[in-house]
Amino acid sequence: MNPIIARLLVKIAKRRVENKHPKIPATKREVVPVVRTLQVELRHNIKEFFFIAIGVFSAGFGLKGFLLPNKFIDGGATGVSLLLENLTHFPLEFLLIIVNLPFLILGARTINRKFAIKSIIAISMLAIVVHLIDYPTITDDKLLIAVFGGFFLGLGIGMSMRGGGVIDGTEVLAIYLSKKFSLTIGDVLLLINILIFSFGAYVLSVETALYAILTYLAAAKTVDFVVDGVEEYVGVTIISEKHEEIRVMLIESLRRACTIYAGKGGYGKRGNSYDKDILYTVITRLEMSKLETEIDKIDKDAFIVMGTVKDLRGGMIKKKPMKS
Repeated sequence: MNPIIARLLVKIAKRRVENKHPKIPATKREVVPVVRTLQVELRHNIKEFFFIAIGVFSAGFGLKGFLLPNKFIDGGATGVSLLLENLTHFPLEFLLIIVNLPFLILGARTINRKFAIKSIIAISMLAIVVHLIDYPTITDDKLLIAVFGGFFLGLGIGMSMRGGGVIDGTEVLAIYLSKKFSLTIGDVLLLINILIFSFGAYVLSVETALYAILTYLAAAKTVDFVVDGVEEYVGVTIISEKHEEIRVMLIESLRRACTIYAGKGGYGKRGNSYDKDILYTVITRLEMSKLETEIDKIDKDAFIVMGTVKDLRGGMIKKKPMKS
């Protein structure tokens, strides 16, 4: 790590320790774990914002290189913004922020503030990119516009989600409504987009609405390819020597329940002669980034198995997170 950054992290760590015990000087033993935590947070934040930056530039290319010059629309909040831009000729960069703002407020209340802050940054960056960067118009072929405009827009949405945020707020609304009603997130998104495309067909043309559906399908499939779909949950199995610390983190930091299996080690010199607890939990895709960061803080050598969960019934996952 860069020596300047390392010294800065040590100073921040000392300040954090001394704030807890103002009258006692911070010792090296107390400072070292805090420094390691700060290093993990910094590394993960850099990676996440790198994903978001790629997503923003990709989405900007899809919008200004394909959809916007040809007056095409898409689904979701981005589609609403494009539709309003076609009708009012108000700058798209401002509409992206205005349309997404209510969803981000909802996200801060239903998911977490860190997610909302990342999403605000991502959408603001997208607005700046759309305003400042003059992407070339790639083609005027309607089929190519629909397919590749949707592809680059979907790539942008997917990469932003990999970074722990969104550039289209309708996913947040879908998550919220799915918890209130007996619907999957995919069902809610479908209903929202049916309304958008129907309105697009009424105020623009049926042909434009049909191409918009094709754009949406291309974007949705690309998102699926990048992040396995926003509507899917993830089952996580964690095997670690520090299983008790990770269990406490799942409950206190992520506020999620977990199941503990009694297991035995079957590798290494000790073979299967020692017992260890195996943790299993189910989280949403948007919580994956935070989970990986928190586990890395505790045990960077933890063995983690992640698998997509298609169907869920009962349990805590579709309810609000446990109270801390």
